Amino acid sequence: MNLLRYEKELLKRGLNLICGIDEAGRGPLAGPVMVGAAIMDMDNIIPDVDDSKKLSEKERERLYDEIVAAAIGYATVAVDCDIIDEINILNATKRGMRAVVDKLFPLPDILLVDAVEDDFSLPSISIIKGDAKSYSIAAASILAKVERDRLMRKYAEIYPEYGFEKHKGYPTKLHIERLKKYGPCPIHRKSFIKNFFD
Repeated sequence: MNLLRYEKELLKRGLNLICGIDEAGRGPLAGPVMVGAAIMDMDNIIPDVDDSKKLSEKERERLYDEIVAAAIGYATVAVDCDIIDEINILNATKRGMRAVVDKLFPLPDILLVDAVEDDFSLPSISIIKGDAKSYSIAAASILAKVERDRLMRKYAEIYPEYGFEKHKGYPTKLHIERLKKYGPCPIHRKSFIKNFFD
């Protein structure tokens, strides 16, 4: 599996607890950004793990359960729309990534982070398009995506007029039409939608 290149190099250096970190939901107009972290068992590789964007919803749901069962440690953190509006999406993502590391047990030896550089208080490597290059980051991407999608389906029950179960808050034609018709709801990101109401 070419996704194991980074992990194999780190294992050779004696770094056994490798944690992948990724987010889901930087682009939507509504809902939180969700951060996932996964310390995977390198002796128990799950063959189908891949970048969450390349998988169907059904595949992600199945792999989510397998990842949770096989992981040495994992955690997720949601950073809500109010914080995104207050400190911007990049800083909200970084805050979520720092928070998810604080939730981890055991503490990893090193972090592999998808495309974000920050002071994580642990050694870290930022990998551009890391969810397509690292098994650990891909596993974290699945955790983040599945948990965010589940949350958006719950919000769809609270705010049914927006169709969140269909687009998960992303700026689709349907979402923008509903947003203009009904106005924003409490989970919309004010800083993302202001252009629709000029």
